[in-house]
Amino acid sequence: MPAALDALGDLVRRAGDGDAVAGVPARFVGTPATTEEASAVLRAAAADDLAVVVRGAGTKQDWGAPPRRLDLVLDTRRLAGVVEHAAGDLIVVVRAGTPIAELQGKLAPAGQQLALDAALPGATVGGTVAVSTSGPRRMLYGTARDLLIGVTVVRPDGVVARAGGKVVKNVAGYDLGKLITGSYGTLGLITECVFRLHPLPAADAVVTRRVADPAEAGRLVAAVLAAQVVPSAIEVDAPPGGGIEVAVLVEGVPAGVRDRVALLCRLLGGEAAQQRPDWWGTYPWRAGETGLKVTAALSRVPGLLAAARDAGERHGAPPTVRGSAGSGVLYAGLPGDAAPEAVAGIVDHLRGAAGQAGGHAVVLTAPAAVRERVDMWGPVEGLALMRRIKEQFDADGRFARGRFVGGI
Repeated sequence: MPAALDALGDLVRRAGDGDAVAGVPARFVGTPATTEEASAVLRAAAADDLAVVVRGAGTKQDWGAPPRRLDLVLDTRRLAGVVEHAAGDLIVVVRAGTPIAELQGKLAPAGQQLALDAALPGATVGGTVAVSTSGPRRMLYGTARDLLIGVTVVRPDGVVARAGGKVVKNVAGYDLGKLITGSYGTLGLITECVFRLHPLPAADAVVTRRVADPAEAGRLVAAVLAAQVVPSAIEVDAPPGGGIEVAVLVEGVPAGVRDRVALLCRLLGGEAAQQRPDWWGTYPWRAGETGLKVTAALSRVPGLLAAARDAGERHGAPPTVRGSAGSGVLYAGLPGDAAPEAVAGIVDHLRGAAGQAGGHAVVLTAPAAVRERVDMWGPVEGLALMRRIKEQFDADGRFARGRFVGGI
């Protein structure tokens, strides 16, 4: 073991068979329990010129590109627990390795929630911020970037940086929080996050309606957006073989939810239920399959659904499309055994359609054969600026090398 790591004792161990990231094996694993210990591990890694990838629960380790080099996995699972819950201020300070579900359980007795939906069981706070995942209710509450008001980050050289604070209106350090969110672990290690919270709703309900085509789904979504129902989410599910299910979630006090559900049932001609559909808030792919994130302006979502259906018919590999028609963020999944050339054709088709609709198409995860055929990220505006930011944070390029857009 390199000398600087060896001096850390039990904070570092040799990697085992399961300590790989996107198929790339590591040599060592660091397991800090505090920001100070994490700083010590990263200072040692810098001294020994080790390439580092951060790992939480590992739920999204197959997202992005495999690291070009990997010496040390920094495991955040001991960096767990609520540091402070200021219920009166609707604020929580939580360590990055804490599972989202566990955090929600800690907040619920106070009648509060972090309004982020974890699509993958076990997903941690740090991983959710690092990859900027969000679920159906982003339509009402926003994304991780919107809810994060403070962050503690250990830079690749081991220096600890803090931004923001424990006051919702505090904007000090605003840029660091925004930069670190969605950076795929390329700029540093998140050890603590400060979030603003929301009250748990006293009641909720879902109204659903199945329609035949994207145009009809678009008409229903437009009707909901124009009505005074303040939905928390408007989701669509379009599996191969035709038919699209539209589902609208409303939350609030019981009387208000009851009235809005009645209005939605008249608008949609649908049915009300207390339980969300089985597909709600899940990605339309499984491990080893291809998954895309496709975005568009709200008015162009029906066209994007139609483009996905058209692409599947052209290339003989119909995708499942699912996501938020209320915020213009959709996800498409393709089977793992789909021919790589067919997947590449569908990606190109959706990328063009998304671009025309004011959005983008990114391949989040894919089998190796597909990765060899497609550009995972597609055209990215501001790539030169992103490279300069990366150089300022990680001049040696040791953090998550090659995982992010443009090989960053």
